[in-house]
Amino acid sequence: MQKMYPNFVWEVETNKKEIFLTFDDGPVPEVTEFVLEELKKYDAKATFFCVGENLKKYPDVAKQVVIEGHAIGNHTFNHLKGWRTNNHTYHQNVLKCEEQLKEFHQDKLLFRPPYGRIKRAQAKALSNYKIVMWNRLSWDFGKNLNHKKAIHYLTDASPGSIFVFHDNKKSFKNMSVLLPVVLKYYKERDFEFKALSV
Repeated sequence: MQKMYPNFVWEVETNKKEIFLTFDDGPVPEVTEFVLEELKKYDAKATFFCVGENLKKYPDVAKQVVIEGHAIGNHTFNHLKGWRTNNHTYHQNVLKCEEQLKEFHQDKLLFRPPYGRIKRAQAKALSNYKIVMWNRLSWDFGKNLNHKKAIHYLTDASPGSIFVFHDNKKSFKNMSVLLPVVLKYYKERDFEFKALSV
């Protein structure tokens, strides 16, 4: 995938000890609020790729994300899988989510395709966005996730790595175990947690 889409952001070029935590699928009450509390403990900033229908349902949670200094980005309105969606429908769904993002005065045009799946034509139509992928997947959505293996993988990242977690109910059981470990591990090694910018 990285060779197919070299213009997407897979990691951040930096010579500083900093990593970039991202959260997909929210905002979701309790789950996103848990994430915010954990981030606050470590003075960490992150980027939340939000689903438009959740922004519409839970605007107060989204406002809290922004108030606490985190970035928010577009994750389509209905969490569409690009490979199974026609290009026009996909583009319109992204724009529909963008309308919700405007309510939070978010002008950073950050986009992450749900499931990391997007067609070339869909990406081309979103040329005004910075399309953000990742190089450290938490696998927090896995039903039978081996936490020990996941933690070993997540604590072996280099500066500039982009991590992806999910602030949804399905992933909460795993995410709530993995995220505090990742925050503590990198903080103890003098890393900073930064939000992405355009």
